[in-house]
This record gives sequence, structure tokens and C-alpha cells, in this order.
Amino acid sequence: MALEEGARSCLLRFRHRLEQDIKPSYLMDHMISDGVLTVDEEERISNKPTRKDQAVALLELLLRKDNRGYISFYNALVKETYGDLANLLHDDLPQTLPGAYKSSSDGCTSYVQTVLSEGGVPQRPVVFVSRPEFVNCVREKLYRLQKEPGWVTVFGMAGSGKSVLAAEAVRHHGLIEECFPGGIHWLSIGQLDKPDLMVKIQSLCFRLEQSLDSPSLHRPPNSLDEAKERLRYLTLRRYPRSLLILDDIWDSTVLKAFDIHCRILLTTRNRSLTDSVSGAKYEVEVESGLDEKKGLEILALYTNTKLHGLPEEARSIVKECKGSPLVVSLIGALLKEKPNRWRYYLNQLQQKQFKRIRKSSSYDYDALDQAMDASIEVLPDEHRELYKDLSVLEKDIKVPAKVLSVLWDLEPEHVEDILEEFVNKSLLFVDSNNKPHLYYLHDLQLDFLVEQNRTQLESLHNKVVHQYQQHYRDGPPTSGDEECLYWIRFLTHHMAKANLSQELYSLMFSLDWVSIKAQIMGPAHLINDYVEYGPILDKEVMRSQFQEFLSLNGHQLEQRPFPDVVQLALSQPHTSEVYRQALLQAQDRASTGKLYFDWLNKSSVENLSRLVIHPHQGSIYSACFSHDGAKIASSGACKTLKVFKSTSGEKLTEIQAHDDEVLCCAFSPDDRLLATCSSDRKVKVWNVERSMLLRVFEEEHEEQVNHCQFTNTTRRLLLATCSNDKFLNLWNLNKPTSQNTMFGHFEPVNHCCFSPDDTYLSTSSNDGTVKLFQMSSANEWKTINVRNMFAESDEEVLVKCSTWTADGKHIICAARNAALVFDVETSDMLLEIRTNRLSTVQYCHACSTSNLLAIAFSNYAVELWDLEANKKMADCSGHLSWVQRVQFSPDGSQLLSCSDDQTVRVRLTQCMYYTVSALDSLHRYCQRCSNYRLWQSGECKVLQGHKEQVRSFSLLSTLPVDTRLLSWSFDGTVKMWDIESGEKLQDIQAHRGAILSCHVSPDGCLFATTSADKTAKLWQCESWQCVHTLSGHQDCVRSCRFSWDSRCLATGDDNGEIRLWSVKDGSLLRICSRDGKDGMDSLHGGWVTDLHFSPDNSLLVSTGGYIKWWDVEKGEALQTFFPTGTALKRIHVSADFSTFVTIDSIGILYILERVV
Repeated sequence: MALEEGARSCLLRFRHRLEQDIKPSYLMDHMISDGVLTVDEEERISNKPTRKDQAVALLELLLRKDNRGYISFYNALVKETYGDLANLLHDDLPQTLPGAYKSSSDGCTSYVQTVLSEGGVPQRPVVFVSRPEFVNCVREKLYRLQKEPGWVTVFGMAGSGKSVLAAEAVRHHGLIEECFPGGIHWLSIGQLDKPDLMVKIQSLCFRLEQSLDSPSLHRPPNSLDEAKERLRYLTLRRYPRSLLILDDIWDSTVLKAFDIHCRILLTTRNRSLTDSVSGAKYEVEVESGLDEKKGLEILALYTNTKLHGLPEEARSIVKECKGSPLVVSLIGALLKEKPNRWRYYLNQLQQKQFKRIRKSSSYDYDALDQAMDASIEVLPDEHRELYKDLSVLEKDIKVPAKVLSVLWDLEPEHVEDILEEFVNKSLLFVDSNNKPHLYYLHDLQLDFLVEQNRTQLESLHNKVVHQYQQHYRDGPPTSGDEECLYWIRFLTHHMAKANLSQELYSLMFSLDWVSIKAQIMGPAHLINDYVEYGPILDKEVMRSQFQEFLSLNGHQLEQRPFPDVVQLALSQPHTSEVYRQALLQAQDRASTGKLYFDWLNKSSVENLSRLVIHPHQGSIYSACFSHDGAKIASSGACKTLKVFKSTSGEKLTEIQAHDDEVLCCAFSPDDRLLATCSSDRKVKVWNVERSMLLRVFEEEHEEQVNHCQFTNTTRRLLLATCSNDKFLNLWNLNKPTSQNTMFGHFEPVNHCCFSPDDTYLSTSSNDGTVKLFQMSSANEWKTINVRNMFAESDEEVLVKCSTWTADGKHIICAARNAALVFDVETSDMLLEIRTNRLSTVQYCHACSTSNLLAIAFSNYAVELWDLEANKKMADCSGHLSWVQRVQFSPDGSQLLSCSDDQTVRVRLTQCMYYTVSALDSLHRYCQRCSNYRLWQSGECKVLQGHKEQVRSFSLLSTLPVDTRLLSWSFDGTVKMWDIESGEKLQDIQAHRGAILSCHVSPDGCLFATTSADKTAKLWQCESWQCVHTLSGHQDCVRSCRFSWDSRCLATGDDNGEIRLWSVKDGSLLRICSRDGKDGMDSLHGGWVTDLHFSPDNSLLVSTGGYIKWWDVEKGEALQTFFPTGTALKRIHVSADFSTFVTIDSIGILYILERVV
């Protein structure tokens, strides 16, 4: 039926207006649901490049549709609130006759009911939930049978709702009228032998003949061939354009009996059945599970409960069975009779007691286990055994065919054929978006296999390990493909399940395995293995040694290029098994020329960090423990929120949380929610487990939101936020706007904090005050004027934060370089902790289980104070930039800190006591040395002439008779002096910028200078003429060094690049490897500050963010040593190039010796 002329004219008249305003993607969803638009048509329109192009394509298609298309388009405009556009079309709406087409939502007219009833199509289930996306997809395929016969296959796993969907798809007036006026005929098949099949066809033929005006007097067919011919005659001659629905087909031989050139819709678990028949073929795959909302809707209908009134177990049941329609319906029917058994049936599902989840119903199988088993029983015996092996897989894990090829010892092509059979029978799922394809089991299928083979699981896992060992005799796979990833990730799991404790011990305490798995999977998975399999390993000391090594070096092990694990392990304590293995490997590899360096004095440095995590690119502004201590959340400049395990650093969740920097994150008291606030002025609340956004509060704060915190108990759950707009808001999560807005500050509010019992809320502001608000009334209770405590200075006092002691009697605030303790009742200052540091206190946090206070500083340090004794208990370094936040774990056993250096560090509180920084130790050591080093001078000579700071100086040669001294300065000049007379011998303006380094060649003929002007120059010592200007560096050239034969010059710049030059002609010989930590980082982790050649000029050592050794001939990095700190200034090298001494930015001294 064509579109009425009035409707067509209306569309053409307002076409331009519609093209300008509509958003087609919203409208097409409704039109597909109405059955007037196909999925293919939607896809063609969606592929258009712009919204307007899509609108043009939709209207062109609409002009080719009939009246139903116009009506559906009009209804879609109304539903999507395009009221003004709908009004334009209203007057030309086509008139529909009574009983004509209705949309799919109400299309089951009396005519439809009569047709379906005569054809034996089942009624809707008593409890029915619509699945329009699948119903419309089936209808779209059925419409393709309008002009020619063919097959539509609806396939899916047991209990996915195929039969209900097939029946619902034909419950549509327009479909029957246009495509199948000859009627709809339903035949339930199941697992039949030939005699039973013939009875089924006889019954169908009899039903068709009885419906004719003049019933046939033919005798019933006596053979299957005769029955097939009778059915062919009836469908082609007496019931043309009818639809035959074959429900639950298992066997292709059964299907051949219906290969009679008619229109057929079939439901099956085996998608490949129609390969054996002729004609056009279409497929619809039914997803195995309902979404959570529809699953809960079924349970609500069965138990006559409103959705919001369902118990928490309802959501757990839907989640546990992945929304399986069969399981949800079975349990719903059971609960209808025994509504108080929610917890019981959830436990049965969790314990895989499928036999107890049974109910007499219209479904062919009384219990879930029967439905599952039926699918497996049709497999050949040898394939049934192979399918059993899949019991060892983990839930939600996809495996490539190559893994099963190893397990089954079969050729990959053969394995792929077997897996294709499993997929076709809906016993397995395939992710075809990956290349190679990945295969996985539905949770219910896996649960059933595990329960069915429970007594054999250990031997099945043993088989996996044995097959792996046979296949990989020469060592683990390292290719990084999907097969490699599976073995590296799950080999330890299979060993543990097989109870192969000795094999697991040998594997996990092998530095080779640690290196391979860390490179492929990252350190978090390894740490998790040591935590999970600790009881099996039964070697607590060794396990803790490996776990500590991975925790402290995790941020290094995530770098690319991947660091040398043996070199990293050489920094472990001498008593560690990790160090012992590393030293043996280093000694073995050193015999082949490989470079390794042992840190000789490492025992003098105590590393206090239990875990170091590098979760974000950019500064980390906030990190916090969950209230159970199991998780850590962090957020920062990269706009993301991350959650990871506090034991291993394994990432659990990553959310792109905001449009700007995320300034704070906080867990709710029950750890189910996380709040974030941002510079984008928004506050968001997230479901932690599902990484789902629950609430956005974006209207009330007018400037960046600095801090957020939940109340400490769930008794009255509120969220507090504070902002640069000077206001504090309290949010009830069930309301769209703030419950209370509190004011009183005159400058931005930096921090807010509830008292332990939630009676008060403290706020800290740039106006120099801390205010306390009563939660019962949301009114200000008192103001503590912190600014008055700094009366000796005129500088502004910014109060960064406040924290409460465990008893709620005292409040501590951070301002300038002090932490001040006040009595809450009297507002008197009880204690002042002022540091002698030239830095500010960024944050402080009081422990809830002791008298300890943690203080974070802008000079990268963290201090621990005993408030009762007014005594500093610990002073530790480790961070390489400002420390933004510190927090004790709920039990006080650990301390977390986060920093602008992009790391989160977790320390054991007890281990921090009575430690001092290595810098202080070194300072005292230097003081002792100065007591017995005496400088004697008959006279003092002052050499004057430089106009800016003198960068450094050097004797022109080491000969005693040569009294010439070179000096160079930021003024760009190099001067030569006679140190005997103090006379200036030479003075040249060498560079336009500051001179940063200078070095004299060993033969005394030349000296080199490098400058901030990005060049290096070579000069004659005698003539002081510039021989060569060396250009090419992209940043300040900070260091230089001649080779011992004076033929080569090395220069290093502030971008971490090292260049090697020919002294003879000034040509560039090579650039040392550009491999760096990542695209944003320096090539050397910092400026190249010093360079030294080996005596034979074959090796070069450089310092910067770390120490690197290079092959001079190839320009390749041979080894890297990562210090704890950064910004190494100089390195001192022994004459034989075997010992190296340097000091880092946090004062740690390194004495490194080459391993031989």
C-alpha cells in the first residue's frame, strides 16, 4: 500500500525544516520497534557522515514507505518531544481502518489471535517481558520471505528464550497480513526418531486438511517420503504464503523432511542446521541473557512485587545466572510459591545445585541441569570428552584455538573445526571481532561442566599443565599473542588447581618467570599470584621477598622499553632470594660480555615503601583507602578515576570521570560508592562494582570543587563538597539538588572533613580560618582563626586541610609550614608542629587507631609524628615531587601517599619508626669527614672577571708544571688563568648563551664547551680558535666528554639525547638510542648531566634521571640503573671503569660495582 498523496505532499512541503532539526538516530529506534524500518535500513542511514545527511536519507526512505511509515515517524516525533514538527504532519495523518495495522506494542488484534490459535502457536507465558530488539530483528528477517520461500533460523543456547521470541515475532497484524496470509503453523519437534517425526508431520497434515472448506478424504501418509510430499502439496497449493514454525530442531536429517520449498522459521541450538537444505537463509542469534532490568522485571511479576521492593538477592540472582531467561523464570516460579526463599535459591545457584532449581512448566526440561545435559548428549563420544576439558576454563575468559590445540594435542585447523561444531550447537560462544577468533563459555555452561566433572577437576587441570610442559619444553612462550597471554596469565592457576605445589613453587620463585610475566602482563598480576597462592607455596619469607621486589619496582616494570629484571633485582637486599638468583644470572651473562652492576652499599638505605603504583599520567591529587582496606582509589590531572587492589596494585576499575582534572575522590562508608569532584565544577557519584555513574551534581557550585567526603556512617548518608566559590554543599544522594548550602568563608574553601561521629563538619579556607558546622542544624558552630597563629608575618595564611583525632576532641589543621592542634571545645591551640623545612605542609591526616599524625610536604617528604609525645617518629623520602595527600589505612597499619611524581606509595606504618633520610645521614658523615680534612693556604688569590655565576673550573692539564686554569660561566665566556700569578691569560665570548660544561681533551690539544644556546664547540688550546661548531641538539647541551684517545666527543642535552662527534672534522658519528620511558618523557629520564668513556673508548656511561651504559660503536644502551630518586648531577668512575659512585636528588649514595 503506497503512501497517501496528502501525506507525501506534507513531507515534501516541510522536508527542509525536518532535515534541519531532527536527530535521526533517536527517531529510528522507535520506527524499528514499530516494524516499519529494518536494521539494515537503519545501518545504511547511520553510515552517512553527518546528522543532516542522515536526516536527508531518512526522509527519502520515508517517501518510499507506506502509510504505516508516516504514522510511525509522526509517533516518533511526539515521543522525542519534537512537538512543533509533529504538529506540521498532524493534519495529513492517513486514516486507518478499524482492525488495520497497529504498532508492535499493541499489534495482537483479534484477527492475529485467531490466526495464531488455529496454527497452534503458543500463547504468551503468564509472565512475559518484551525483548523488542530481538523480536524486531526476527520480524525483519520474516519480511524477507514475503516474495520468496526460505528459512529464518533463530538460534541460541539452552534457555535463552528462542521459542518465546519466535512466537512473539509472528504476533503482528501487519506481518501476517502482508507476508503470511495463508496462516502461521507451529510444530514442536525436539529430539525425535523417524517414526515420531512421521507422526508429527501426519498430525500437521491432518490439522491443515481439517481447516479447508472441503477436507480431504486421503488416508494418512504411510511413509516419511509420502508425508513430505503431502505437506509439500498442502503448503504450495492449499496454503500458499503461509509460515511453518519448527520449534526446537536438533538434527539436520529432521530438517530435510521439511525441505519442501516453503517459508519456515525454526528455533535451534545449532546454527548450522540449514546448511543441509536449499533456499534463501537468514539467521538471528539470541543473546543468552536478559539485562538486569528485564531480569528483575520477571522476578517482580512472578512474586507480585514492585521493582523497587525486590530484595537485594534479586539483583544477585540475575547477576549470578547472567540474566538467563530460563533460570530467572524457574526461580521466579519457585518464589511465587515460596516467597521467603530468596536467599535459599540464590545459594543453590551459587553452589551450582542445578537439580534443585526445577519446576513443572511448559518448558521441555524440568530442571536446569537437564536442559544443559541435553545439548552435550548429542555430541559424538570423542567430542564429548573434549568438551569436558573446557571445565578448566575461568569465567569470562576467552581463549584462542591454539591453547586448545596444545591441550588436545591436535592440529589448530582440526581444533577450529571442533570448536565450530560446539559454537553451532550453542555449546560455546565465539568472539569473531578478534583475529584469531576467541572462544568462551557462558557462565551457566561452565558452572554445569564444573559441577558435572567436580571429581575430575584436579586431573583435568593436571592434564593442562602436562600438555603445556610437553609443548613448551624449551621455555614459556614470549610472542605476546593471545595464546601466549593465556598461558602466562593462567599457568599458575592450573598448577594450583592441579595441586602441583612443587611445580608452582619452582615457577613462581624463578626470576626468569617473573621477568617474562612482568613484561607481558605487568607486575600487578604477579603480585596477585603471590597473594592468592601464598598458602600453597608455604614459603612465607621467600614469597615476601619476591612480592616486595615486584611492589617496589612496579613502576619501573611498566616502562617501555622493558627494563632488565636482573639489574633491577641486584638492588634487592643481599639476603634476598631474588638477589641471589640475579647475581648468579648476572655472573653467568657477564662471561659473555653483558654488563651488570651490583649496588654495594644498599644495606645502608632502608626502603620503606611496601607498594609503589604508577596509575596515572600526570599529577595525582587524591588517593584513598576503602573502608575495608582492600582497595585504593586515585584521581588526578589526567581526568580519570582508578581503583586498584591495595595488596598488589592490580587495576580493578578505570573510569574517564570528568572533563577536567579530578581533584578528589572518596569512598562511601560501605565502599559501594565513590564520589569525585573536579575543576569542571561537577560532583559525581559512581557505583564502584559496576563502574556506573549514578549521580551528577553540576548546577550549584560555580567554580572548581576542591574536596568531597562522605559521612563516616551509613546511618544518614550525606556527601559534603567544598569549592572555590566559597560555599560548602551537603548532598542527599536521593535528591537532585543539595540538601544544604553552608557559607561563612570569604575565600575559596580547600577541604571539608566530618568528625568521627558525624556531629560536626570542619572546613578549611584560604581566608585563614577553620570553621565547624553542626550537622543537626547545618549552622556554623564556631570559627578557629588559624591566621592569628602566624601574627609575626604579613603573608597570607592558607589553611590547606583539617583532620580529627580518633576521639573527636582535637582538630589538626595544615597551614604554611606547620600543623596546628586545637581543642575543639575551647578553640585553644594545644600543640604546634613547625618544621625547619623551606616547604609548605600540603596535607595532614590523623590515624584513627593511634596518636600518629602523617604530614605531607611540598619538598617531596612525608613525616610521622606522635601527637601525645610531640615527637617526630619518622622522616622518609621516596617521592620525586610534591606530596599531595597522605592517609592511614582504617586499621592504621599502612600509610598511603600520592604525589605530582605520578605515583602512589603504600608504606607499613610500623616499619617507618625511627628512620631518618639518607640525606641527613650523608650530611652527618660529611661533617665527620670535615673534622680531619685540613686546608692550608699561605695566601688567598681571588680570580675576578666573570660577570655572572661561574659554572665550574678545571686545570688545563694534570702536569705539575702546568699552572693554567680554565673557568666558564653563565655569562657565555671561557677564561684561562695562571694560578701562580692570578693573571688572566685568555678571555673569549664562546657562546651566546650560558656555558654549561667544558672539558679538555686528554692530549691537551683541544677543549670543548657546551651551552644553553643548543650548540657545542671545539677550541684549540694554544690558539684559542674555534675549530668546529657542533649543531643538532634540540635543547640545552649540558655535558660533554672527550674519549681517552681524543678522537671522539660525547655531548648530552636536556632532552636526554646523547650525540657522538668526530673531533677531526666535527661530523656527527651517531645518536645514542632514542628509546625512552614513554612519548612524554625525557629520553634519559632527565637532563644528561655527566658522561665518561671507558679506558678503551668502547663504552660510555651517562647520568640523568638514571644511569645508562652505552655501546659507543653502535650507540645502543647496554644497561640502565634506576636510582630511588632522580636528577643525578655527577658520577665518579674508577680508572678501570668497574666502580661508579653518584648521589641522587633525595640524598641516597650509590656505589656500583661491575659484576664479573
